[in-house]
Amino acid sequence: MHSYTKAESRERGKLFRKGFRQSLADCVDPDIKRRIERIDQAAAERGALELAALHKVQADARQDLAAAKAVERTAPRADKATARQARKQAEERVRLAERAVQGAERS
Repeated sequence: MHSYTKAESRERGKLFRKGFRQSLADCVDPDIKRRIERIDQAAAERGALELAALHKVQADARQDLAAAKAVERTAPRADKATARQARKQAEERVRLAERAVQGAERS
């Protein structure tokens, strides 16, 4: 996964276009390739950190869901509705976390 900042995306685009024009003339500056690789490396490192953080959020959400299910199962009749609502909210957080992880892994 790569996570480019806006400035990195702009700079990488400029460098790519410049390199493309130079490749048409068959005289590509190796500095352009190095700068693009440096930007890609920084984005890959940032992406790996973000993906690890998303996995942690997903694991925490699953733990919260398990706790909410246990509370719902052991709640007295008067508190069942509140416990059910808390479980549904925990399930929604798990779904959101899973979608975020899947989206990050695809890119």
